[in-house]
Amino acid sequence: MMEPQAIIEKLQGELPGSQVLVDDLTGTKDHFRVTIAAPQFEGLIMIKQHRLVYDLMKDCMEDNGGGIHALSLSTYTPEQWEQQKG
Repeated sequence: MMEPQAIIEKLQGELPGSQVLVDDLTGTKDHFRVTIAAPQFEGLIMIKQHRLVYDLMKDCMEDNGGGIHALSLSTYTPEQWEQQKG
């Protein structure tokens, strides 16, 4: 099991300047939806953005001994994030 705040801190530490929102989808601290806007996503297609995040989180995933069973991602560049909010 993992706390949502730990996911936020990990991703913000690995992706400086990012904005991260985490929702615990089941209340069991092992299924999460992560929404992240990061400058590091500039110029990357969505699949590469997702792979970047999954690579950063791989040690937290259940199959690697971590507590996360499912991780759903929505990724944005900062510009896309501003458009999404507006």
